[in-house]
Amino acid sequence: MSDMTTHRDQPFLVVLGVAQDAGAPQVGCRGACCASMDPTPRRYAAALAIVDPSDGGGRWLIDATPDFREQMRLLDAIAPAEAPAALSGILLTHAHIGHYTGLMFLGCEAMGVSGWPVHVMPRMRAFLESNGPWDELVRSGAIVLRSLAADTSLALSARVRLTPLLVPHRDEYSETVGFRIESPGWSALWIPDIDAWDDWDGHPGDRRLEAELARVDVAYLDGTFHADGEIVGRDASRIPHPRMVETMSRLSGASSSERAKVRFVHLNHTNPALDGAGVVARAVDARGFGVATQGEVFPRVATPPA
Repeated sequence: MSDMTTHRDQPFLVVLGVAQDAGAPQVGCRGACCASMDPTPRRYAAALAIVDPSDGGGRWLIDATPDFREQMRLLDAIAPAEAPAALSGILLTHAHIGHYTGLMFLGCEAMGVSGWPVHVMPRMRAFLESNGPWDELVRSGAIVLRSLAADTSLALSARVRLTPLLVPHRDEYSETVGFRIESPGWSALWIPDIDAWDDWDGHPGDRRLEAELARVDVAYLDGTFHADGEIVGRDASRIPHPRMVETMSRLSGASSSERAKVRFVHLNHTNPALDGAGVVARAVDARGFGVATQGEVFPRVATPPA
């Protein structure tokens, strides 16, 4: 993967964050996982930008995280827009804090935007319309809610389509979706949160990870925890996510080209794979998988010679 976008004119993706909702280092953590972590650069909460340079350029953001400010600066550095921090729209996966609370920066206290499209599933729409301060963003016209429907594709531009995929997760306030993103020449899967791949097998739509992986060129998948035992003092069963070791085991029989599509994202601050040079990250690579890096771009392009 590369963060070089020089002379790129085709649609592409930018990973703007790789960490679980609260980022890393995480507030309140005095453990070795955060004490040894260089706070600059921080790992931002998982988010993905979609960029289409055609027709004046379009930029869409999947999820508005608490790190929205820093992520927009990162996006501006990699894929500048005519107006800094301008977006063509935001698409939300669900109502957990790391995925929608960045909307707070759109109101009059911060950016003071007008008419920004925010694409949402039905329960997510009802949540924003019925709870403050989000309802004020709707009433004031800062954001305009646009409805998404599971398995119904949405044309973001003439060259980019996106399809919401329902996934089983802790749906206290909204349903949860991942997205399949398609553009001429490439396709991608973005699923930062899911309870278990086995649960998806029987979930509405009866999807299987292997089938979805076969449809795309890259898959950014829930890698919240590497293995059991990472969380101390909390009941990990109340924080269901497929462990990275489970995902890799499930896909161990897949071809090397299929395994190479997987890029783990949404890593908790306790996940040792956050250390890209560490033993665990190297072991993930050795098994043919990958860990997403903040600022990486897909598809990869080479910088032309000077």
